[in-house]
Amino acid sequence: MRRRQFNQLSLSLAGLGLAACSDSAVLNYIKSDKKTEEELKKKFRVWWIQSFYPAETEALSQIVAEWEKINNVKVEITYYNDGSINRDAENALNNGKPPDILFSNTAEFALYPKLAWQNKLLDVTDIVEPIKDLFSPIALKAVSYKNGATNKRSYHAIPIAQLAAGLHYWRDLVVEMGLSDTNIPRDWDGFWKFWETAQDRARSKGKKEIYGIGLPMSPEATNTDTIFMFEQFLEAYGVDLLDDNGQLQIDSPQNYQGIVAALTKYAGFYKEGYVPSKATQWTDADNNQVFLSKNSFMTANPGLSIPASQQFDPVVYNKKLVTTEWPLAPSSKPLNYLVAVKQAVIFADSHNQALAKSLLSHIIKPSNLLTYLKGAGGRYFPTMPKLLEDPYYKDSQDPHILTATKQFQNTASFYAAQNPAYADVGGDEKVWGKAIKSVAQGDATPEQAANIAIAKIKDIFAKWK
Repeated sequence: MRRRQFNQLSLSLAGLGLAACSDSAVLNYIKSDKKTEEELKKKFRVWWIQSFYPAETEALSQIVAEWEKINNVKVEITYYNDGSINRDAENALNNGKPPDILFSNTAEFALYPKLAWQNKLLDVTDIVEPIKDLFSPIALKAVSYKNGATNKRSYHAIPIAQLAAGLHYWRDLVVEMGLSDTNIPRDWDGFWKFWETAQDRARSKGKKEIYGIGLPMSPEATNTDTIFMFEQFLEAYGVDLLDDNGQLQIDSPQNYQGIVAALTKYAGFYKEGYVPSKATQWTDADNNQVFLSKNSFMTANPGLSIPASQQFDPVVYNKKLVTTEWPLAPSSKPLNYLVAVKQAVIFADSHNQALAKSLLSHIIKPSNLLTYLKGAGGRYFPTMPKLLEDPYYKDSQDPHILTATKQFQNTASFYAAQNPAYADVGGDEKVWGKAIKSVAQGDATPEQAANIAIAKIKDIFAKWK
C-alpha cells in the first residue's frame, strides 16, 4: 500500500532553467585530463545535478569548501544535466570507475532501486539513523531500499530534497479569453473543463497555436515527467498498486477501474485535441518550452523550474505566471501529492567511503541543507519538516513557493522504493507512457491499454522474483 503521510506545518533564465532538462554539455567544476586508475582512486569525486542558479552552485560550493578546510581534503565536483547523469553513472559503474557520490534529479524512479538491489550502493544507515527523526516519513520511505544480496531493507541513500508536481498557468491568457482565474473550479472534472473552455475560446478568436492543457504523453526514454504526472492521476483515481510489503495487487477491481479511468481522462485530453500533437514525442524539456512560449494555457511540471526560469522579470513572475494547487480528487476528497525525493548515494565501489559519508553528513546538517535549498530558489524543498517552518517557505512572499509548500501537507510516495521491480515499469519498459500513447493515438481503448499494461507489469514482477 502506498501509505499516506500528513506532516504538520503550522540570464534569460528561461534558457537556463530549461538547460537542466536538455542534453546540453556537462559543466565541469574542476577540469582534468584522462587519469590512470590509480589516480582515479586517489581523487574524491562527486557528481551533482547541474544547478539552475549561480546561487545554488555557490551555496553548495561554500558548504563543500567548509568541509574541505576542516578535513584538508580536495573534492572534485562535476555538474551534469538531467539528460546524461544517470546514463553516465551507469557507464562509469560498468567500467569500474564510478564517482564516490552521486546526486541525481531522477535516479529515484529507476536507477537507485535497481542499484541497491544489485548491492552496488553503500548502506548509509549509520548516517541516517542518528538523525532520522529530523526527516519526514515519506523521505525515509523513499531511501529505504531492499538489497538483493542480503534480502534486507535499509537506508541506501540520503534524502537531500523533495518536490511535487506543480500546476502553472498564464493569467493574462486566461483574461484575454474572457475568463477569470478567481473562479477556476475546484472539482476534478470542472477544473480540467476550464482549460478546455479556454482553448475553445482561443479557437473562436482564430488562435490555433494555443492549447488548453500541456500534459506529457510520451514514452520517450528522456521523459520522466510522464511517469510523474500519470502516477499523480493514478493516485487521484484511488489506484494503489503495491501493498505494505511491496507486493503487487494490481488485479483488484478497484485498481483496474482506476487505471482505466485515469487512462481515459489523461489520454482523452490528447484525443480531443486539447494537448499539442507532438506531446507523444516530448522530452522532459518540451512541456516547459511549449508553455513558456505561451502555446498552452496551463501545464504540469515537477517542482518550480518553470516559474524559476522567469524570476528575471518580476511582472511575469508575480503577475502573469501563476502556480496553483491541484483540484480535488474525483472522489471530492483532497488530493494526496506524490512526492519525489531527491537523493545522494555512495557507490559500494567507492575508494573513499569514509570521506563520502563525512561529506554527506556535513551537507545534511539542517543549517547547511537549508542554505543549499534556499540557493536553489524554490527548485527543491526540504525533506525535514522543521525546515519547512522557516519563513522562506512558510511565510514566503513568493507566490509560487508559498503555493508549492502547501503540497507537503498531504503526501504519498512513489512505488519504486517499495519494490525494485517497479523501477522497470517507469524505467526501461515505460509501461505507462506506452499505454498513454496507444490510447492517445487511437491504437487501443483505455480498457485494452490497461490490460496490456497490467499484463506487462505482472510479467516484470514475475521476472524479479
